[in-house]
Amino acid sequence: MVGVGAKPESARGAVAEASVRLSATGFAAVRDASGPKGDALAVARLAGIQAAKRTDELIPLCHPLRLTAIEVTAQLDEPVVTFRARVEAVDRTGVEMEALVAANVAALTLYDMVKAVDRAAVIETVRLREKWGGKSGHFRQ
Repeated sequence: MVGVGAKPESARGAVAEASVRLSATGFAAVRDASGPKGDALAVARLAGIQAAKRTDELIPLCHPLRLTAIEVTAQLDEPVVTFRARVEAVDRTGVEMEALVAANVAALTLYDMVKAVDRAAVIETVRLREKWGGKSGHFRQ
């Protein structure tokens, strides 16, 4: 792991997104919370939050961080559901990976929740939208 012990703690944050393209049937099941596994959006949001907290266990060489806020939201724009994960911490290294993992796991969970009714679901764009704090400053895409 990269040594960060000498770096000062500072407020840091990141926002990442992951999108899932669905069929009309899959999108309706998500929108109406009528899929065979229940409310896919609620489950996906919780999965994303859980995943952000366990990023250091999933990605080799990631530091365990003291996260201070995690928010995962879903935007429905037929036929696409986009998850946006916002993660914050006061620590010595950034939270980009935590935000990216949260968005990805939310998308994977949605896929799992709708695969019985939508075999054509596709996880699309995954990207870092914004990061702030630390020596490198503010980045926005």
